[in-house]
Amino acid sequence: MHTHQKYIERCLILAKNGLGTTYPNPMVGSVVVYKGQIIGEGWHQKAGQAHAEVLAIKSVKDQSLLKKATIYVSLEPCSHFGKTPPCADLIIAKKIPKVVIGGLDPNEKVAGRGVKKLLEAGCKVLVGVLEKECQELNKRFFTFHIKKRPYIILKWAQTEDGFIAPLNQEKGKPFWISNTYSKQLVHKWRSEEQAILVGTTTAIKDNPQLNVRLWEGENPMRIVLDRNLKLPKDSFILDKSIKSLVFTSEENASKTMASENVIFEAIDFEKEVPKQICDVLFKHQIQSIIIEGGAITLQSFIDTNLWDEARVFKSNNKLVQGIKAPDLKGKIRSKEHLERELLTTYTHD
Repeated sequence: MHTHQKYIERCLILAKNGLGTTYPNPMVGSVVVYKGQIIGEGWHQKAGQAHAEVLAIKSVKDQSLLKKATIYVSLEPCSHFGKTPPCADLIIAKKIPKVVIGGLDPNEKVAGRGVKKLLEAGCKVLVGVLEKECQELNKRFFTFHIKKRPYIILKWAQTEDGFIAPLNQEKGKPFWISNTYSKQLVHKWRSEEQAILVGTTTAIKDNPQLNVRLWEGENPMRIVLDRNLKLPKDSFILDKSIKSLVFTSEENASKTMASENVIFEAIDFEKEVPKQICDVLFKHQIQSIIIEGGAITLQSFIDTNLWDEARVFKSNNKLVQGIKAPDLKGKIRSKEHLERELLTTYTHD
C-alpha cells in the first residue's frame, strides 16, 4: 500500500467514530506524521467542538516537530470561521510544510478555498488520496451539499412470502417480523441518522416511539406524514420528548398547535410528496433520513427515484395474506444472515 494511502486510511478509521454525532458537519479524521511515525491524531467528535486537524496537532507532544511533519486529513481543511476558527489557518500558523488531503469539501463555504489558502501560504498540498473512500464515508454530507436533499435510507422487514404487515392489525400494537437482534440493529441505525420518517397509517397502527432505546446514541428527529391531522394527541410522536416534524396539508396547517419540539410543515399532498419532503428537510438542514414505513410511503420514494440505500430484512415467517412489501429494483450491495433472517442492502446506482 502506498504510504499516503496508509495514513489516509487511518484518517478514515478515526473519522468513523463520529458517525451520528457530527451533524451538520462531516466526519473527519486526521493524523500528523514525522519520519514515518504517527505523532498525533484526532477526529471530529461533535459540531461546535474542535475539528480533527486541531485535535491531531494538539496531541503532538513535541510541537517543534510540526515544522518538519506532514498532516493527513480525510477532507479538505476548512477556511472559514464557523463555530470554530479555520483549520487551514492553524496548519499555516504551526508551519506544517506538507498537507495530504483525501478529498475536497463540497460545502460552498469551503469548496477548494482551504487548499487555495494553504498553497498561497507556501504549503505543499496533495489532494485526492483514497478520494472515493473519503466521499463514501461522508455520503450523507456530499448528498446534502451536491443534490440539495438528505441521504435517504429505506428500511423494512418482510415475510418469506413477501408481506410487510397483516391486513388487520390492532391499533397501537406493532406487528413484529424482525427478531430481537434485528430490532437492536435498527436502533443502532437510527442513532446514525439525523431523522426518521413514517407514514400516517404506520404512526396510528403502531404508535412507534422512533427512538434509540435499545442502543446508546442520539435520538433522530421524528417525522410523520399526517395530512388530515388524524394522529391521536397521546401518540408518542407528539409527546414533545424528542424533536418531531409533522407534514400536514396546507388547509390543516393553521389548525395545528406547534411547540418548540413539535413542528408542523404544510405541503401539497396532490403533488409529488417525496420531493416536497426533501425540500423541507433541506431547509431544516437534515442531511440523512431513514424511512421505516409503511408500504405506501416507502413505495412513493421508490417510484420517484428519491432513495440512496435500502435495507431489507426477510424472515422465514409466512403471513399467506397481508400488505405487500414495496417493489424495489436496485443493485445488491451485500447480504448478511442474522439468525433466521436475511438482511439485504441495496444501492440505487
